[in-house]
Amino acid sequence: MTAPAAIRAYYAQLISGKAGTDDVKLIEALGIVERERFVGTGPWKVNCFAGGYVETPSNHPSFIYQDVVVAIDADRGINNGKPHLHARCLAALQVRQGETAIHVGTGTGYYTAILAHLVGASGVVHAYEIEQDLAMKAQANLAPWPWISVKAQSAAEGSIPACDIIYVSAGATRPLNSWLDALRPGGRLLFPLTPRVGLGGMLLVTRSNGTTFAARFLHPAAFIPCMGARDDNEADKLGRAFERGSLRDVKSLRRGIPPDASSWFSGADWWLSSDP
Repeated sequence: MTAPAAIRAYYAQLISGKAGTDDVKLIEALGIVERERFVGTGPWKVNCFAGGYVETPSNHPSFIYQDVVVAIDADRGINNGKPHLHARCLAALQVRQGETAIHVGTGTGYYTAILAHLVGASGVVHAYEIEQDLAMKAQANLAPWPWISVKAQSAAEGSIPACDIIYVSAGATRPLNSWLDALRPGGRLLFPLTPRVGLGGMLLVTRSNGTTFAARFLHPAAFIPCMGARDDNEADKLGRAFERGSLRDVKSLRRGIPPDASSWFSGADWWLSSDP
């Protein structure tokens, strides 16, 4: 069963309104891309977090055209995430037609399809998914967008293509050098910087030159771990940093130089600064 156009239009306005965006292309994508294509046949399990999952009473698509987290694999804790949070992230990336984008942690492809709509047929999207079964589903689901290539592999190993956008949908304790190196001048990286437990934050990084990047936190975030992009020592230090708060103080990311008095957090070879 496919959702009627009126329900998809309602959903697009609901999600964009909660995300605080009036981006016309994003609203269009939310209304066009069929969410039911990516979450399997209903009834669906909707994540209520502290209350666990609740099963929808039927397979009517109106139940998933809400701002709800839908289980892709409840046993593994893999979900199709909160729509308004992803919409807020995609709006912050200011995706432009014709750009090259990378989506790390594509899952079954829903938010990748929205990203593909934003770059358009003149753009390119490289979608990475380490879980082989999910990558196979994503490849099938994303067939209508031939400018998307799905890679059943980690985006944390080796190099990745040069790009304008990197959107990461899994929690990391650091921005990998391979991610930063792949960004073209003016390129944007958005990823969840997360501790071992508790909330982290979505960090938006914009490349200005080789060693200095503008950086700011958008909002709190919690995601499943990004394999290959986590370090236990950094995770513990991040936990203490997030407990201190002051996320608004962060204005830039540095690497290749020692941290100074402006450091908000320092990792092994990178740090966040309160200086622009």
